[in-house]
Amino acid sequence: MSVGSSWRSGCIKMPRTHPHAEASYRVIPLENGSFAVEVSIPDSHPTTVSMFKTKADAEAWIAEHQRRVQSQTQSGRWFRSASSRGR
Repeated sequence: MSVGSSWRSGCIKMPRTHPHAEASYRVIPLENGSFAVEVSIPDSHPTTVSMFKTKADAEAWIAEHQRRVQSQTQSGRWFRSASSRGR
């Protein structure tokens, strides 16, 4: 089978990996004494989630986020086609 025929038949399968499955997290102290979490996803710009009163709160958010990502990856719930978004 040539690449062209595979493309035309729609047989190319996209991987269903949660976008945050390979994210890295870093707790950042802020000037006002609170904390933020920098979330970095490969091939994407990092984003910052703030504000957490304590470093422990920020670390708890990271742990919970990682748990949700893992759970959603295993169940496939994170993946939605364009038609399921109310279009």
